[in-house]
Amino acid sequence: MNIDIIGLLTVFILAVFVGYEVISKVPSTLHTPLMSGTNAIHGIILIGTIIILSNSHGPVQIVLGTIAVFLATLNVVGGFVVTDRMLEMFSTKKSQPKSKSASEEGK
Repeated sequence: MNIDIIGLLTVFILAVFVGYEVISKVPSTLHTPLMSGTNAIHGIILIGTIIILSNSHGPVQIVLGTIAVFLATLNVVGGFVVTDRMLEMFSTKKSQPKSKSASEEGK
């Protein structure tokens, strides 16, 4: 039992280090496509948590499943908000009609 936990903990720690190294090397121009891809993955995670919650049988499982659905939903919505803000930075602003300058108004 302890060997399984140690093995899982080792894999988790290695995944954290590898994930950090991979993400830190990504240029800023690729962040928006990567966010879109991870939003799709988080959508799949949300569906999985809903399926698992539908098969729960006790109060502890129901509470944990509800928390998992809530957190997965926050992750999906937050990812889309961040992606929208990032895309907004790259969009061109519409030209607004020029208002009269103060010198023209005084004439």
